[in-house]
Amino acid sequence: MDQDLDKFPLLSYVLHQFDSNLHAPPSMAAQETLLPYFALLSDPQIISSLTQSIPTTITQTLFVLTSLGSRPDPLAVSSARSKIAQIMDTLSPEEAAKESEIYSGILRLEEVHDSYEKKLKDLEDELSRVYATAVETLLKSREEVNEEVVKVLEEAESGGIIERIDLSGQELKLLPEAFGKIAGLVYLNLSRNDLTFVPDAISKLRKLEELDVSSNSLESLPDSIGMLLNLRILNASANNLTSLPESIAHCRSLVELDASYNNLTSLPTNIGYGLQNLEKLSIHLNKLRYFPGSISEMLSLKYLDAHMNEIHGIPNSIGRLTKLEVLNLSSNFNNLMGVPDTITDLTNLRELDLSNNQIQVIPDSFYMLRKLEKLNLDQNPLEIPTQEVAKQGAEAVREYMRKRWDEIMEEKQRIGVEAERQRHGYEAGWVYWGTSMVTNLVSGVTQTIGFGGGSSDGGDKKPGDSHFYHQI
Repeated sequence: MDQDLDKFPLLSYVLHQFDSNLHAPPSMAAQETLLPYFALLSDPQIISSLTQSIPTTITQTLFVLTSLGSRPDPLAVSSARSKIAQIMDTLSPEEAAKESEIYSGILRLEEVHDSYEKKLKDLEDELSRVYATAVETLLKSREEVNEEVVKVLEEAESGGIIERIDLSGQELKLLPEAFGKIAGLVYLNLSRNDLTFVPDAISKLRKLEELDVSSNSLESLPDSIGMLLNLRILNASANNLTSLPESIAHCRSLVELDASYNNLTSLPTNIGYGLQNLEKLSIHLNKLRYFPGSISEMLSLKYLDAHMNEIHGIPNSIGRLTKLEVLNLSSNFNNLMGVPDTITDLTNLRELDLSNNQIQVIPDSFYMLRKLEKLNLDQNPLEIPTQEVAKQGAEAVREYMRKRWDEIMEEKQRIGVEAERQRHGYEAGWVYWGTSMVTNLVSGVTQTIGFGGGSSDGGDKKPGDSHFYHQI
């Protein structure tokens, strides 16, 4: 019967809380339908109010439904009604009653199911009302909705058009679901509060362009944030986030994203494919180890700050971010040991900070970063360029690497020429050796068969007398 209770997810959840031994928890699908509308279900005070609302007759209702077995198939019910109608038209009342008995049984079973499921539906509705009342009581008892919030909600309910709301520093512990009804909202600042979650109702703010939830106690952002298609600026810094929802990639209008000062260990794998308009990404002071490959799809990115993480490597594809102007990869300490050659493809780069890492060598083509104005290579075990050159700044490093590049090219050219000479010399040697061998062979043969000189005994020999002649 518990599977059938998926039609009544709130009832299923409360029954499991009421007696977990007797009632299984709702399915994952059912739980997902609950989250957007009942965000405080886990609160002890709320769940206590709900479990107390369960009538004692619920056990009997569930038992009867279980005893009835599966509900008749809708096609069988429809067919039974048709059969009964045909029988009534063709037989006498007595014969029709007898003939239609089997079909009437199907309809009665359907009616019993309807009546008992209606009881469950009524109970589901009642629990929703209890939940709403309990939440309201909870808010009042904790004084979590201050006068400013009440004023905003009252103005919205009176039909006033509200585009900007600043509730920063109000010690809010909860954002009421009613905020989702302020349809015209463009700017919402909830920073510096005590929020532990953002309700899914925020997804209804379809015109929202800027959202600031920084400096709270958020452990996650709602998946529904991906429905904010007009969102341009999102500041979720200084929270307790361990991840960002994959759905954030749907916020294709995002220009700025700040998720710094959190506990992120990774970024969504698809983040770059969606955020192709992103210009500024701040992810410093986290626990990131790698960049997702899709970051190279952020072709509009101009600013990337990933300092103070645990980054082990940078993808070669980073060279595709040709609009990048500022890149900070400092203070990844023992983890970051080098940067790929493709970093020199970032021809618009103006500032680069690679300090406090374990980098020994920078790419030979570094001189190609002609727009680079600020460069920090401090606190690295540098060998190329030297520490002394690195301290002189971007221009000195670029000149050093240009000279080094020229030397490398000259050396390659010299090696190439030498190799070419050796190849020609090798071929000439073979020709000389082959020519000499043939000459000697012909000379020896001539002398042997007597075509070019006398024999040792002074007499001429005929070709037929020669041993060599017989050999050929």
